[in-house]
Amino acid sequence: MIPDFLVTHSGGFHADEVLSSAVLTRLFPQARLVRSRAPEWTTPGADRIVYDVGGIYDAPARIFDHHQRGAPLRDDGRPYSSFGLVWKHFGRDYLAAIPVPDAFIESVHAAFDASFVLPVDLVDNGALSPDSAGLLAGLTLPTLLETLKPVFDERDTEATDRAFHAATAIARSFVEAKIEGMHAKLRAEALVFRAIETVGKGRVLELPMGMPFRPAIVKAGADHLLFVVHPRESDWCLTGIRRNEEGFELRADLPAAWAGLTERDLEAATGVEGAVFCHSGRFIAAARTREAALALADLAVRGSEQRAG
Repeated sequence: MIPDFLVTHSGGFHADEVLSSAVLTRLFPQARLVRSRAPEWTTPGADRIVYDVGGIYDAPARIFDHHQRGAPLRDDGRPYSSFGLVWKHFGRDYLAAIPVPDAFIESVHAAFDASFVLPVDLVDNGALSPDSAGLLAGLTLPTLLETLKPVFDERDTEATDRAFHAATAIARSFVEAKIEGMHAKLRAEALVFRAIETVGKGRVLELPMGMPFRPAIVKAGADHLLFVVHPRESDWCLTGIRRNEEGFELRADLPAAWAGLTERDLEAATGVEGAVFCHSGRFIAAARTREAALALADLAVRGSEQRAG
């Protein structure tokens, strides 16, 4: 049943009910969002969804609080906040509404829960401190959303509600951008897998455009690949593949003789007409055409194999 009301508590707000509101108002745009602690609102009813208030977690009754004794826990024993509960029960519908294609919904739902929802749950329950982010503690999303609350001596009685709605709109932009990024990575993964099949045992992976490629290469076990080539807006890019998710060490560097060269100097050093640029760090180069980029890649592979052999 489509709700007429989305009910959360009044007063100061935190990231969990703000993010819950971002999800639910996207799913049910016609519903009125009510911020109240009055029992006539926080009691379950057929016309509403209640969250982060009410003292009960009862999914069939559509009430999702986590402050009571015996509050719900994840399978691994970690606590839910209202955001985690709302995501558990409404996240898949939300993804379908954005829309994320059916084939990707389960993967995106799980990935978003682990990387975005869970940290909010833990912070809200005091199981994780933003201080663990060190100098970035004040820039974590839960902290930033709370900075939108009115200052202590604000006299306008409606200021907090206005701030809550503003925070909800901002939170929705982060949620949807994060989800779109996750969906994009899955689309990229499918393209990279196909390109890996095409290249076989070759050392250079050619992609149809720039995209995240390292996770799919690792997932595919394509340890033989050394370089990636793809078109950009006006030229072609040749780039190395990092050995690890952290750090900058590559499976193979571009030749030292190319470092920092551009245009004619690089053409002279490589013998490749159309070579444009090689970064001094030897992790990326550019060429005017596909043929030139592939020629540079072939030279880079041969140089790497000679150094290794």
